[in-house]
Amino acid sequence: MNAGPSDVTLRRATAPDAAAAADVWLRSFAAALPSVVRPRSDDEVRDYFRDVVVPFRESWVAETAGPGDREIVGVMVLDGDLLSQLYIAPDRRGQGIGDRFVALAKERSPQGLYLWTFQVNEPAHRFYERHGFVAVEYTDGRGNEEQEPDVRYAWRP
Repeated sequence: MNAGPSDVTLRRATAPDAAAAADVWLRSFAAALPSVVRPRSDDEVRDYFRDVVVPFRESWVAETAGPGDREIVGVMVLDGDLLSQLYIAPDRRGQGIGDRFVALAKERSPQGLYLWTFQVNEPAHRFYERHGFVAVEYTDGRGNEEQEPDVRYAWRP
């Protein structure tokens, strides 16, 4: 749907994408948030993507478009006006995939978006602020599974 300047296409996720999307999530989370303790095992994350995220959320993947070997290198999940997940494979960061996902999220939710990110994830803060999101709430983490202080960002057109 959304070919860009690189070898990556954004498209809606389908059931066969769930395992690869979960693996991107797992690798990206581990690389970006090494100090955050995950309350779910890798298998539980994969099950969640298979049973909930892909079938019941507006899930998108970034897929390399090379001949033969296609690979999922990013995942974005929308739940109404909540940008609930945006993860890029660590070796594909800085290539504009996240920018394209945010543009797509704004297209899909033109009235506005919000998201949560952990306070320790300063690169994410810079990324979202660059895309016009504003921090509107800081918490001590009691409201998330990880029990990690977080921040809610909002974007309004």
